Amino acid sequence: MKKTVMVLALGAMIASCGGKKEEKKDGFEVSRTKTEEKKATEKEEVPVDLDNKGVGPITDLEFPDDINNEMVARGKAKFEAICVACHMVDKRMIGPALKGVYDRRSPEWVMNMILNPDGMLKEDPIAKALLKEYNNAIMLNQNLTEDEARDIAEYLRTL
Repeated sequence: MKKTVMVLALGAMIASCGGKKEEKKDGFEVSRTKTEEKKATEKEEVPVDLDNKGVGPITDLEFPDDINNEMVARGKAKFEAICVACHMVDKRMIGPALKGVYDRRSPEWVMNMILNPDGMLKEDPIAKALLKEYNNAIMLNQNLTEDEARDIAEYLRTL
């Protein structure tokens, strides 16, 4: 008799554990599922494009062979005053590193990005790709003159 009671008790415990009912609560429910993340090696890279001149007032710019040291000095001072908040010379930060920028972008594109970041981010495919790569950190319009932007562009040549 003892064995029968123990078997029945054990059976009741097993049966009661399996049939768990969930209570429905008012409100909303969040269901999280793990999504597959892109690996760093699979990350889409922004293409090098030296033919793209960008969107803005600069349509043609050719650098002379010689570096203009006066422009470099003014450009470096302006860069250190406003650009270093987001850009480093040789490291990624909020924005891309600028060393070797002319190996990746045309002078016109760089000048247009400095002078017209709003228009570039709306219309230029490379600027859009960079925006995506840098977590939608927009480049603010610093309202520079063409001469100030040209000084910065000259400084960037020396990096």
